Amino acid sequence: MLKIAFSPIYKYELPEKHRFPMIKYELIPEQLLYEGTVSEDQFFHPAPLTEEEILWTHEAAYWDKLKHQALSPKEIRAIGFPMTARLIERGRHIANGTVQCAHYARQYGVAMNVAGGTHHSFSHKGEGFCVFNDIAIASNHLLKHRLAKKILVIDLDVHQGNGTAQIFQHEPRVFTFSMHGEKNYPHRKVPSDLDIGLPDKTEDGPYLKLLKDTLPRLLDKVQPDHVFYLSGVDVIYSDKLGRLSLSLEGCKERDRLVLQACHQHRIPVTVSMGGGYSERLSHIVEAHANTFRTAQEIFF
Repeated sequence: MLKIAFSPIYKYELPEKHRFPMIKYELIPEQLLYEGTVSEDQFFHPAPLTEEEILWTHEAAYWDKLKHQALSPKEIRAIGFPMTARLIERGRHIANGTVQCAHYARQYGVAMNVAGGTHHSFSHKGEGFCVFNDIAIASNHLLKHRLAKKILVIDLDVHQGNGTAQIFQHEPRVFTFSMHGEKNYPHRKVPSDLDIGLPDKTEDGPYLKLLKDTLPRLLDKVQPDHVFYLSGVDVIYSDKLGRLSLSLEGCKERDRLVLQACHQHRIPVTVSMGGGYSERLSHIVEAHANTFRTAQEIFF
């Protein structure tokens, strides 16, 4: 059964200028249920992440600032959201959703978080709309509990995963791979174990060929026993922040390549949604929904 992390707190209300991209967290589950791709019993509501587990990944000084709403104005600007206790609580639920999805993936082969993919969160700071790094937290959870020996992070969001790269820069058990828009945010990139920067306007053909060439070699080299896949849909042509030019079908094929490779190699894969900022909300929802549809088709 495809298990999906989703909680009403994912739909946290933000000021008007931030509200548009947040609507997707409500619409994605509604669309999947409406079309019959999933049923209500496939969703679970994650509890908030414990303080202990936060501190396995994030520095105590950073957590203390979050907990006591003591970030400086500069630190708040870097994150991009106005800080409230409710926002921090939301992040704890989302991060624990990815942790619990990792357990479900070990059981069913794949599990998915409607949110997550907060790869711009460093061990000591947040930025780029990311407070906690859910994939890093879940990776450390598996390592801490000896549920994985080697983890591969496949980050295909249009933005380079600088926070994840920083957190695991000295951790040989986690291999970080990011394929992203080279000229896009962040402009100062923290090197991943493997970075592939793409030129502006890269279309389906070159993108998919590069991914097809890279994935088999990467899986053979790393030999992971767990994969975390960041499936941001800000790679599509209509994305306001993306600068790449994948079609909706190209983005779906990207998901198929990753999920099929994990299925064929019998590697559990945990999926976080990442970014999506198209002008048309329907494009965002459709592209994200395709990831769930593809997982359901391949694994079940």
